[in-house]
Amino acid sequence: MLICCMLFISEARNCAALDLIERAARIDPESVIVNKFEDRVYNRIRFTIVSYVVVDTTGSPIYSPLHQTVLAIVEAAYGAINLELHSGAHPRLGVVDDIAFHPLAEASLDEAAWLAKAVAADIGSRFQVPVFLYAAAHPTGRAPDTIRRELGYYRPNFMGSQWAGWNIPEILPENPDHGPSHVSRTRGVTLIGARSWVTLYNIPIMCTDVSTARRIARMISARGGGLPTVQSLALFHGDDSAEIACMLLEPNRIGADRVQAQVEMLAAQEGLDVEKGYFTDFSPEMIVQKYMNLISSRRD
Repeated sequence: MLICCMLFISEARNCAALDLIERAARIDPESVIVNKFEDRVYNRIRFTIVSYVVVDTTGSPIYSPLHQTVLAIVEAAYGAINLELHSGAHPRLGVVDDIAFHPLAEASLDEAAWLAKAVAADIGSRFQVPVFLYAAAHPTGRAPDTIRRELGYYRPNFMGSQWAGWNIPEILPENPDHGPSHVSRTRGVTLIGARSWVTLYNIPIMCTDVSTARRIARMISARGGGLPTVQSLALFHGDDSAEIACMLLEPNRIGADRVQAQVEMLAAQEGLDVEKGYFTDFSPEMIVQKYMNLISSRRD
């Protein structure tokens, strides 16, 4: 029974900081980094880490190596990164911006939620960082984008398309699930959740007009009346291009090919060129296979 943790950190340019964080991620040989995705323009990195979960005789989860591995990464990130000095083209609420747990193989969503809640409680108390739970880790199952909207996540605060420093009130408008209501400007806020697998797919579009890119992203998303189970965000990615960053909540229902075709159609109406999109991670099946191969090679 395996759990996958996707851990998003607001840094991709400071090599010394990234080295410290990655060393922390490798502290336990039973937690395996199967992928990492860095983007220097967004100034953001995501580690994909997998380990097992142990259950007792009643079927209740009691232990996973991921718990201490994630805490070690978080501690290293807070020690190496100052959010007040951070800037990038991707929105963020904190140094450790998002921690998402996904069940793999024989594991269940309940086990992923158990781990998410345990990690959230420790981060809130140990590091005094406000933590908001989402999806299966929260009693109401609230969506992460709901929390983000309330906290101003989607509003750039620099040059119309960048996020720099700390850009929301230091006293939160609502109490977090764990940790203080007062925010450290150097660490920010963390979101932690458990959910079924989602696919992240980015589509480059040759566009320099922020309003046009955002209009296309809005027409793609379910919230804007577009494709069901799709969330999208327009982000600038260099001097002459943007990306439509998509989250496919049910990739078996609405897949990347359909999203790609829809973006191409809408962009053509604006006279814009679109490049082939790309996935930012492997499929669940590939992640399990990579984990098993890496574990096997270590034992050999």
